Amino acid sequence: MPHVARAVEPIRIGLLEAKQGPIAEQSQYLQRGTFLAMEQMGNELLGRPAEIIWDDEPSAQAAGQNALQLIQQNKVVAMLGGALSNFALAEEAIAGQYKVPFLINNGAAEEITGTKCNPYTFRLQSPVPVQAAAMLPYLENIGKRWYFLSASYAYGQDIVNNFKSLLKGIGGTIVGDDQVPVGTSDYSAYILKIREAQPDLVIGGLTSGDLSSFLKQWKDFGMSGKIPFTEIGVGDPDLWAVGKDNIAGIYTTMWWYKDPNNSPADKAFAAAYEKKYNAPAADKAWMGWYSARIMFESINKANSTNPDAIVEALYNWSELDGGINVHFDRWDNQLIHRLLVVGIKKHIPNQWDYFDVLQSVPSNDAEAAVAFGTQAQSACHMTPL
Repeated sequence: MPHVARAVEPIRIGLLEAKQGPIAEQSQYLQRGTFLAMEQMGNELLGRPAEIIWDDEPSAQAAGQNALQLIQQNKVVAMLGGALSNFALAEEAIAGQYKVPFLINNGAAEEITGTKCNPYTFRLQSPVPVQAAAMLPYLENIGKRWYFLSASYAYGQDIVNNFKSLLKGIGGTIVGDDQVPVGTSDYSAYILKIREAQPDLVIGGLTSGDLSSFLKQWKDFGMSGKIPFTEIGVGDPDLWAVGKDNIAGIYTTMWWYKDPNNSPADKAFAAAYEKKYNAPAADKAWMGWYSARIMFESINKANSTNPDAIVEALYNWSELDGGINVHFDRWDNQLIHRLLVVGIKKHIPNQWDYFDVLQSVPSNDAEAAVAFGTQAQSACHMTPL
């Protein structure tokens, strides 16, 4: 009988990003960045064909179920994703149980690399305490009477709890604290309460589409420029959706396409993305690309699809960027990376170029060690591999 060559089985990577709901727009950018990273690898890993299987995050429970399906049915060797923190937490539990390397590219709730940590789950986004502390010097100068407006999900409550602790530390006062359902469309009652309370500052903890809705109504009520608004970890798509005539505030972000301190690799990514999509790369596109690049390079470095070998390669992955040795801390699997504190330009030139970079933090490894904390300070107590 003639010899028939058997097709090489592709290496499959699972991607969990919401295809619906208020985070769907951010997820699309995360997905684009992830697929671009695979294209730049020539759609190969370990010298074999490689493919990304993208599944949905319609709810936390369904996200966990879809993660399990990717592992059991699609036989993925690693996973990326976690558009919202509550989705990421559900997926993280599955990754840990089934021992599949998982890199969360967007979820920022503290417990992801804290009380819920496991050896197989890594995280890109700086956790809430790091981002909140970076913002504090700017917010303290504005005033110490704060109003909190947050969504009822893990990340929103994490923001509130951390900023309340910081406010207490500077002797400030909480003048209002409202929690709203995810997907709220009408913020008029909350805006009227804020206007009545006259705080120095509003601390937001809203999801992607909800933030855009709020800021548009904030402008309609004539509040922009009267009471400052701030939120951490926002995405460019959230603010682009508001429109340059409505936007105001101070924010943190992991990356900006026009940051002069971007690394050569980041600048090359921004150019490749703009060429492909005829628009600047959003921070979320970079986060999808960067997470995928780290995972793909680690798989190749491991020279194996063995999960423990990939995890060890992730621990050993590092590069220099902005004065920081970018790497994962071994005790909680958190990526140590700088973030940006940004303000809105007085004169916004176009529909994308909104930011003035106020500060890049931390600026060196010593500051990073203080900002991200030590093993003794960590709430993560995972059993090593």
